[in-house]
Amino acid sequence: MSRYGQRTRVGQAVSTFGQPTPTNMPSPEFLIIAGGGGGGNGINAATNGGGGGAGGYRCSVVGESSGGGASAENIFTAGQAVVYTVTVGAGGASNANGVDSSIAGSNISTITSTGGGRGHGTNAGANGGSGGGGKGDSVGIGTNGTGTAAQGFAGGAGSATNPFISGGGGGAGAVGTAGSPSSGVGGAGVASSISGSSVTRAGGGGGGAGLVATGGAGGAGGGGAGRGNSPSGLAGVAGTANLGGGGGGANDSTSPAGGAGGKGVVILRYPTSLAVATTLTVGTLTTSGGYHIYTFNDSGTIGWG
Repeated sequence: MSRYGQRTRVGQAVSTFGQPTPTNMPSPEFLIIAGGGGGGNGINAATNGGGGGAGGYRCSVVGESSGGGASAENIFTAGQAVVYTVTVGAGGASNANGVDSSIAGSNISTITSTGGGRGHGTNAGANGGSGGGGKGDSVGIGTNGTGTAAQGFAGGAGSATNPFISGGGGGAGAVGTAGSPSSGVGGAGVASSISGSSVTRAGGGGGGAGLVATGGAGGAGGGGAGRGNSPSGLAGVAGTANLGGGGGGANDSTSPAGGAGGKGVVILRYPTSLAVATTLTVGTLTTSGGYHIYTFNDSGTIGWG
């Protein structure tokens, strides 16, 4: 049986042109990534901010993985004359969670990826698609946030012992590391070839580290780096837009802001043997490897027939 459109029978004709019909509606594979969480702020001579968690990562591409170590999800079959709303979540500001991304239509249950958990300079890292990293603080260990099942991993805990290094944010493909004995590194993202070439997305942000030279590295897949004390007073590095990376945590000098999380993305693809969408706003259509590929870097709509 085919994974695309309605299950194809031997000898059944499939139209390549004109309006889609009930017998040749596509069943798109999808990649839905939410906005990454913002990194934690620094607090002057007191606290280093944790790294932001990556946006939730949901994928239905055959042979690939979803976030949190899960297998690819089931695809859905598009309904004729159904217009699907595609929401692309923004990245979180300093100390703020990322925003959910989703696909919604009248014939399916909404498919939602959860925004990444924020790192923080005064509170624990937040839960999210991937969890935020815990603060580094002499008062007590900064608790890390947890990830969402089948979307992402937890962040790393912060350290309560000198030099009070914060934890890295979780990524779609790996946990963020704890802020002890070295800077907390953001968890790695997950690679997908849905766009025609392999791209790693949804890496966690690195933790801030005010008493050492270098903050934690951002996770592969758009995670922003955390800040160390050389130079001091800089905001954490932002996560990469449309990769859903977490923002980097700031150091504890002059109370700088954490880095913003990266905006998410939604990508759909199906074989070129099936008709192109008849409704498309904001998204862009490309063709590669025998697939129609629709990429949404911002919110829009799509429909067939």
